[in-house]
Amino acid sequence: MNTKDVFYILPQSIKNIIEKIKELEKLQEIRIKINKPILIYADNKEIVTNYIVTKEELKTIIQRISNYSIYAFEEEIKQGYITIKGGHRVGLCGSCVIDNNKIRTIKNIASLNIRICREIAGCSKQVMPYIIEDNRILNTILISPPKCGKTTLLRDISKNISNGMKVANLSFVGKKVCIIDERSEIGGCYNGIPQMDVGLRTDILDNCLKSEGIMMAIRSMAPEVIVCDEIGTDKDMESVLMAMNSGVNLITTIHGAGVEDLYKRPVFKEILENQVFQRAIVLSGLGGVGTIEYIYDFSKKEKLWRR
Repeated sequence: MNTKDVFYILPQSIKNIIEKIKELEKLQEIRIKINKPILIYADNKEIVTNYIVTKEELKTIIQRISNYSIYAFEEEIKQGYITIKGGHRVGLCGSCVIDNNKIRTIKNIASLNIRICREIAGCSKQVMPYIIEDNRILNTILISPPKCGKTTLLRDISKNISNGMKVANLSFVGKKVCIIDERSEIGGCYNGIPQMDVGLRTDILDNCLKSEGIMMAIRSMAPEVIVCDEIGTDKDMESVLMAMNSGVNLITTIHGAGVEDLYKRPVFKEILENQVFQRAIVLSGLGGVGTIEYIYDFSKKEKLWRR
């Protein structure tokens, strides 16, 4: 993992603490709070340090992540994060300023969560044969609890669809992909440029609402496949149905433990009745981050593969 961009925003005193971590290559989060010890998460383990962060140190980090112009990042700040170079995301907490029942900005920032963005090239190789049929992509939903690798898997799927690949002795030709990246997690865009490899034929609408972005992409970019993360609102469902009716294929995700969670939630009723999805890939952390539990076929209502 390239830590250069993360280390750049940290004061030397905090940098020295992080560099001592044995599992540095498996670093996941750095949680920093004023007058509290630094918490480090690596390889799914929590490390509580003895180092107490000062207000001045946190202020230095904020200045560096905003390039010394915090006002230039107001649009990102009001959503609770800033994406830094390398695609890493820094979550922010403090006093929310409310205007017309909406968050206008966050001031008096007192805690940060630096989430490390990393690629795992080839992690989707196992699932690709199950979502490709006759050189077309089957509408697929990834179902996973939090922090089980669904966004990492989604990113690698996007790259393979975009670049094309050899799958089960078949030559899959790359497709035009548009990623609707509402929280800048899939592409990890910095100044509009994806920091992660999302493929040759991929365009990204960064920091864009899924409900708006799906239709915007169809109108302006003529994608063959749309990729987005964590659908869950009625507006999202409307956009998903519109994409299907436009002949565009969809790869997306939801939080959940299995296919049964789709059927339990009323918001998914219409897309299930319209048989939007053909495949489900269910993840867990039981065998480590990114464990694929099973692959489900919605038309046959059966598991095609299981761990």
